[in-house]
Amino acid sequence: QVRLVESGGGLVQAGGSLRLSCAASGRTSSRYAMGWFRQAPGKEREFVAAISWSGGVTDYADSVKGRFTISRDSGKNRVALQMNSLKPEDTAVYYCALAGTIATLNEGSWGQGTQVTVSS
Repeated sequence: QVRLVESGGGLVQAGGSLRLSCAASGRTSSRYAMGWFRQAPGKEREFVAAISWSGGVTDYADSVKGRFTISRDSGKNRVALQMNSLKPEDTAVYYCALAGTIATLNEGSWGQGTQVTVSS
């Protein structure tokens, strides 16, 4: 069974920065993609960013391009999301995801989520 643990959420003013981290453990496949999704109150969960096993391929939602950066550590089992120039509309619960490929992240394993609140 795969376990994903997120950390780094919190309250920040608009224009500020936060860094989220996610650590994977347990019965992961040999190679896997990781990513972040978010869900705001009253809205559906949406894709934020993803990174391939090698780290050579990344993908971002249009709403966060140029502001968020996803990265993966050399050991491959940790992923980070650096969030800059935060906006109130970035407020949501952020979830870490893991799957065999970026395309299947939405069907993979999930963490418990970490709250990000951006005040105006």
